[in-house]
Amino acid sequence: MIPNHKGLYVPEPDCRPGEEPDFSHIDVSVAGAVARPPVAVAANEIRDHAFYLIRVLDDEGKAHGDWDPALTPEILLKGLRAMMLTRAYDARMVRVQRQGKTSFYMKCTGEEAVAVAATMALQHGDMCFPTYRQQGILIARDWPIVDMMNQVYSNSQDRLKGRQMPVFYSSREAGFFSISGNLGTQYSQAVGWAMAAAADGDDRISAAWIGEGATAEGDFHYALTFASVYRAPCILNVVNNQWAISSFSGIAGGEATTFAARGLGFGIPSLRVDGNDFLAVYAVTAWAAERARSGYGSTLIELFTYRAEGHSTSDDPTRYRPLREASLWPLGDPVERLKQHLIIKGLWSDEQHEALQRELEDEVRSAGKQSESYGTLKEGDRLSAATMFDDVYREMPAHLIAQRQQAGE
Repeated sequence: MIPNHKGLYVPEPDCRPGEEPDFSHIDVSVAGAVARPPVAVAANEIRDHAFYLIRVLDDEGKAHGDWDPALTPEILLKGLRAMMLTRAYDARMVRVQRQGKTSFYMKCTGEEAVAVAATMALQHGDMCFPTYRQQGILIARDWPIVDMMNQVYSNSQDRLKGRQMPVFYSSREAGFFSISGNLGTQYSQAVGWAMAAAADGDDRISAAWIGEGATAEGDFHYALTFASVYRAPCILNVVNNQWAISSFSGIAGGEATTFAARGLGFGIPSLRVDGNDFLAVYAVTAWAAERARSGYGSTLIELFTYRAEGHSTSDDPTRYRPLREASLWPLGDPVERLKQHLIIKGLWSDEQHEALQRELEDEVRSAGKQSESYGTLKEGDRLSAATMFDDVYREMPAHLIAQRQQAGE
């Protein structure tokens, strides 16, 4: 029952700084307990899937149930490497931000499976419309991390020519749509892209990611309307990492129901998945991709996870949540859980893991030196101010040519 409350109700998190973290309200489904339906299923036939939590890996690292994608050792090891490389890349870029070499950075610690596992379940030609914390998409698609660093530094080799904030990557070749600071816009764009692909007879699909806080934006609802009406071949991911900057998920409606449940009112099949379970994220994404490619339309997926660190380098999470909260998150760490699964299967060991960790740190360090040789925020070469006109006009107007000449460019 809903507790009685008179007057204006303002949601409050269960605990604040200085208090003991409490996750007792989270209902964690038993691994393997949620059934895998056929891809042609209607939304009302799997209503409960918007409230349960799809899990494959148990707490010991064993796989259970018919959502188990039975991945090959090669795919499992590639996924582990991509998540570890993403974390090593994040760690270095935060260090260089603290050194003043760039102005801003956003880590995805604890959310690596959200991007990496989903990307690996898609085809390379599928278009991804990410939000802030999906750098793992580029890494899973083997995009050079030197190029990603160049963008963060806005240096002389930045393909975006310094026009985007750090971490607002863009790569047509990698199927990574430009990140926007206007939250929610990518959802409508992803659905529109998918509609255009369907109209052209193209079997590629799109996938979009949005934070749970941004589901309160109008773009989220516009996108779901069009996705439902036109059966757009699109995967609509909601990354519920519990915190939208300093606002907990209840402010966006997370106390009243799950974020997956929002898809039901639009007639869109909606699933809720353990976002720290690599196998579960892969399996659910593969299911939604098959559904979209088969002409059955969109799927909404709530990825239930936790933002282990600050919203960005401009944020101090200890000001609004308990210090120990991240370490007590009941769904664990996605890297450690996949590592343990590989060890149980006899495919991995602690020694191999440590060796790979050192290898990836060396790889990121080497890439960092190369990127910094092209310049950083404060030092080295950067693009001429004259490039502000590049890629804007097919034929530059005479008055702008004259102004650029007057500026000595």
